[in-house]
Amino acid sequence: MSIDADTLIDWFAAHARDLPWRHAERTGWGVLVSEIMLQQTPVARVEPIWHEWMARWPRPSSLAAATQGEVLRAWGKLGYPRRALRLHAAAGVIAAEHGDVVPSDVDTLLALPGIGAYTARAVATFAYGKRAPVVDTNVRRVVARAVHGAGDAGPPSTTRDMADVEALLPPEEDRAAKLSAALMELGALICTARTPRCADCPVYAGCAWQRAGRPAYAGPAKAVQKFAGTDRQVRGLLLDVLRGTEGPVEKARLDKAWAQAGQRDRCLDSLLVDGLVEQTADGLFALPGEH
Repeated sequence: MSIDADTLIDWFAAHARDLPWRHAERTGWGVLVSEIMLQQTPVARVEPIWHEWMARWPRPSSLAAATQGEVLRAWGKLGYPRRALRLHAAAGVIAAEHGDVVPSDVDTLLALPGIGAYTARAVATFAYGKRAPVVDTNVRRVVARAVHGAGDAGPPSTTRDMADVEALLPPEEDRAAKLSAALMELGALICTARTPRCADCPVYAGCAWQRAGRPAYAGPAKAVQKFAGTDRQVRGLLLDVLRGTEGPVEKARLDKAWAQAGQRDRCLDSLLVDGLVEQTADGLFALPGEH
């Protein structure tokens, strides 16, 4: 079994969302910023922040010249703020060592600070039209259903997942890059986890899952991520206090953000360890570089 590349590429050309990082005038930098922001964050939340960042920091060197505190303030409510610091670090290397241009080669991208296998391949593919397997949750689900006839993909396996997608890609770089984008879009819009729109699917006729009678997923249950009451929520509340003030604050201000002292102090300590918060010599707390 396989996926009809021509059919899916044609569908993508007609139905893909009009996202700014897909425009013809996109840059490698714009794609890199989008990929970092889109990790575990919906498009609707990312798009307005992406526009703000690209207007403020249109090149890696402009972001690299900003302080970490400025970067964290601009990151706002996107979540997982360590991503902002990793992007800031990568921007510095791109500006200093790559002529202020995001590299197009996967191995060179992987050498940048904070850039992992998915992001490197996504930038090479979506910014520069390279042939590289790009595997996210949406792509894994499409392949599991359309190719393997399973209701869902189950636990990830980098080796298996990459090999599955690699086998689907046409040999031509341009078509391979288009198919990579199309697979991801199909999973995001049509072949969704809970309510797949099979009647609208361009590869319905060849889908192994349909031919097998759409069997239910019978593999290991997926862990459900909760947010309320977690350390992640508390860390976000503490950062909100610092983003909402000018300059360092006393610990008493941070203490008001969360009532449970033990969890609050543990989260504050983890923010200090991660470099997202700094403590001044006189015991105040601030965003990095803002004291």
